[in-house]
Amino acid sequence: MTLEETVAQLTSVPASPLTGEADDPDELLDDEGDIDHETARDLLAGGVGHFTRLGGGGGLEPERALEVTEELQEMLVEETRLGIPAVPHEECLSGYMGPDGTTYPQGMGLASTWNPDLVEGMTARIREQLLSIGCRHALSPVLDVARDPRWGRTEESFGEDPLLVAEMASAYVRGLQGESPAEGVSATVKHFVGHAVGEGGKNRSSVQIGERELREVHLFPFEVAVRETGAESVMNAYHDVDGIPCAADESLLTGILRGEWDFDGTVVSDYFSVRFLQEEHGVARDRKEAAIRAVEAGIDVELPQRECYQLLVEAVEDGDLARETVETAARRVLRQKVEKGLFEEYHPDASGDAAVDPPSPDEAFGPDADRDYARDLARESVTLLKNDDLLPLSGDESVAVVGPKADTPEGQLGDYAYAAHYPEKESNRRVVTPRDAFEERLGEDRVAYAEGCTTTGPATDGFDEAVAAAEDSDVAVAFVGARSAISLTDEDEADHEDQPDVPTSGEGADVTDLGLPGVQQDLVEELHETDTPVVVVQISGKPHAVEWIDEHVPAVLHAWLPGEEGGHGVADVLLGEHSPSGRLPVSVAKSVGQLPVYYSRKPNSREEDHVYADSDPLYPFGHGLSYADFEYGDVELADGEVGPAGTVEASITVENAGDVVGSEVVQLYGHHRYPRQARPVQELLGFERVHLEPGESATVTFTVAAGQFAYHDADMDLVVEPGEYELRVGRSAADVESTADLEVVGDRREVPRSGRVYAGESEVER
Repeated sequence: MTLEETVAQLTSVPASPLTGEADDPDELLDDEGDIDHETARDLLAGGVGHFTRLGGGGGLEPERALEVTEELQEMLVEETRLGIPAVPHEECLSGYMGPDGTTYPQGMGLASTWNPDLVEGMTARIREQLLSIGCRHALSPVLDVARDPRWGRTEESFGEDPLLVAEMASAYVRGLQGESPAEGVSATVKHFVGHAVGEGGKNRSSVQIGERELREVHLFPFEVAVRETGAESVMNAYHDVDGIPCAADESLLTGILRGEWDFDGTVVSDYFSVRFLQEEHGVARDRKEAAIRAVEAGIDVELPQRECYQLLVEAVEDGDLARETVETAARRVLRQKVEKGLFEEYHPDASGDAAVDPPSPDEAFGPDADRDYARDLARESVTLLKNDDLLPLSGDESVAVVGPKADTPEGQLGDYAYAAHYPEKESNRRVVTPRDAFEERLGEDRVAYAEGCTTTGPATDGFDEAVAAAEDSDVAVAFVGARSAISLTDEDEADHEDQPDVPTSGEGADVTDLGLPGVQQDLVEELHETDTPVVVVQISGKPHAVEWIDEHVPAVLHAWLPGEEGGHGVADVLLGEHSPSGRLPVSVAKSVGQLPVYYSRKPNSREEDHVYADSDPLYPFGHGLSYADFEYGDVELADGEVGPAGTVEASITVENAGDVVGSEVVQLYGHHRYPRQARPVQELLGFERVHLEPGESATVTFTVAAGQFAYHDADMDLVVEPGEYELRVGRSAADVESTADLEVVGDRREVPRSGRVYAGESEVER
């Protein structure tokens, strides 16, 4: 390969120019969505590494997306000297982010199911849609451990606990990648690393944490995804960690990722992050220097378009960059193309058969494709936070369905759903709103709808209509929350406080207040003044500080951003057709000033109070109520002692003592007594979701490895320390039903790389 051909493998071209300032904007498609052949031949003359979002970015229907992808691949194969096909990539955080893609709950909603198997089934379905349009690489999932809910992208994450994030993300990766590289779509774990804990809760801002916390909390899910699950791609984060931008951090992208974890996949840049080394971080004098810094650190492919990496040719020729560095990165990209079977697929004369036989777009898509599965996920994600005997509704009531999230289709979706990301474009996917679902169940004559107010802005002129609807109904259900969207520009110059629908959740939509935006709480207070019982349903990607609502309203739920079947999922729970089984993947603060409130703080942080507030969250991590009544027995250990490399079984029996079928999430936590250094007050060690009929019981057995207690000592060695531990089993981090003492005996043990245990096993016996 010539130097130009080698560098070309490290670049990408999009369907049309994305947000950014490319010197020579890349554009494969014209305004009609057709290939601009003259431009395409020029852009692809020396080959290319990735096609950027041809279907989603180009707004192409699935059949057309496949046609365009195949034609461009044929152009590469037949009209370039080497004939190397590209890796087409797409976004799929809550489903394929393109026309007609099924939209599932956002990440926080998925995490609230505490059901990895359900998530794996979801991404297996996403994989089929992606394969059917020729896509072989996906820019998901998000593994950021979210402990500051001011951060707008909290909704994209799997919560505040590294083990829960690791388990949910690993399931996501397994479903997407399938049984082998040739049969699946490469998952990209992101954002590497610490993206959720930027200063001030702001997107892309600096991260100031120590190496111990970085490794034990934020690197942990990535390590599991890479070493245990085999994630095929990693994406760098935008920010710097202690002054070193992740996009230029060789110790992170090469030392830890490849040196310590033996990762052999591709590292792709977050969109524009190479350019940002110059523009945001100021560590590069120009784009060529930014490109050198990034590729030397370990970023193999610049996304989403050519802005910097094409300058690597000049950098090598000028002696500023070793050609071997470029060749190493290109080798990784070419290996992925081989493993994905792209050569066999697009070279009919190649030996062997095409590695994958994808479904056709007609088979994978359509208005009803996977809607039932989306509904299952939506209702499993709904979390009942409070219930003073108001729910479930009997179905005989007249219902006032009010609030700004009651009848807005885009309001049910996360920031990376196609309909929310591109609200101006059409899709054949119907989004079911709560109003739709209630009118379908009860009939329009028994449902009174009133918006009441907008998500943001000061207007209260809709209050009277909402109050009247409540007064004329047996029960009022207020659907409130934040609007989710990507907010990366300053196009709106007017005062945000006066605008009716400002994004306060999603990428770039970071906040300083965790209360309900606008006058939504005022609306709830007005409804409370009526004689009608009120249910508050939060449809929002972030936890809100709703202490007043918790004190005054008899029933409170969080439905997160439940996807296209969200209305049905919420109605299933409210009307008793599904017993709520969601559990919080984050702790919910009483106020923004109380932060942080994550459950695994160290003792001094957990116990110290502010003058006017204690340290207890409003709702703890793992919390969630059910219509069923679960009773726990005592936790029993197979042995009270375990060696530093050993395991022990902990068993507990759970019974459904009520008369409603339901699912309980049994949670196991560990506490280290008298450690040599300050440690979290407790840490999640395992969990098991158990479905029980009335009167049915089951015994859950966790296999606990002493290695799960490992931590980094003063010398940053990973060790298991002998001593006293307590195992806690319960309904949440704050609702412990039973405990047992465990002693780790023997000598202090340094954990070898080959002997790391990330999570224990669990099984259910009925």
